Amino acid sequence: MKYIYLIIFTSLFVSCRSSFEQVRQSNNPEAYLTAANEYYDSGDYLKAQSLYELAIEFYRGKAEAEDLYYKYAYTYYHMQQYTLAAYYFNNFTKTFYNSTKKEEMAFMAAFSNYEMSPTYKLDQGPSVKAIEQLQTFINTYPSSPRVEESNQLIDEMRKKLEKKAFEQGNLYQKLGNHQSAMASFENVLKDYPETARHEEIRFLIVKSNYQLAKKSVYGKMEDRLNDTIKKCDKFIKKYPTSDNLDVVREHKEYCINELKRFVQ
Repeated sequence: MKYIYLIIFTSLFVSCRSSFEQVRQSNNPEAYLTAANEYYDSGDYLKAQSLYELAIEFYRGKAEAEDLYYKYAYTYYHMQQYTLAAYYFNNFTKTFYNSTKKEEMAFMAAFSNYEMSPTYKLDQGPSVKAIEQLQTFINTYPSSPRVEESNQLIDEMRKKLEKKAFEQGNLYQKLGNHQSAMASFENVLKDYPETARHEEIRFLIVKSNYQLAKKSVYGKMEDRLNDTIKKCDKFIKKYPTSDNLDVVREHKEYCINELKRFVQ
């Protein structure tokens, strides 16, 4: 019985495969397109893509071309080939510039780059590119119902970029490279002024300044002690109820005492 089932299954598989191969080798554009649409609708995007590729040259400039290219671009997206999906979505907007689907394709080009946005620990090139494209989409289609979603996606990726920048500062701090840590934290505040971690970041800047001053050679110590005191005063004024206030005051007191060594 198992042998019979195996024969039936194999026959069906071969029949299915033969059907696709027969269409693929038919040199019949109508057969390509009809079968491609059937495969697309059933979710077999690989076969659909193969047949759309064959059909495209025959339908270039014809009424069917727009829908064909629309679905062809989506086959890449559905198969998670986001780089190519972004390329073909974007190419659609240039080829069919009067299409009612142009707005959707512009969004999907940007969204495909969003899909490639990796964890914050990895290179954020795709995130930066997605942000740029989503912002371009918003500027181009300010009345689009997709604007709200686009802004949410931008916010999500900006938080990822912010976290990467913040963790870079933390890494420098752990490695004892306090000057680079301080510069990294200051850049986070500059690039992400809306950050919810502003108090924590400014405290870490004070901490980096303090540790840099303590480890400085004599010739640079006085300036760095004074700079730390200024940073401490700025923090105390800005965050008078901070949980880190006592630590900041201790850093300031240490710097004031150390400066006595430089009094003539």
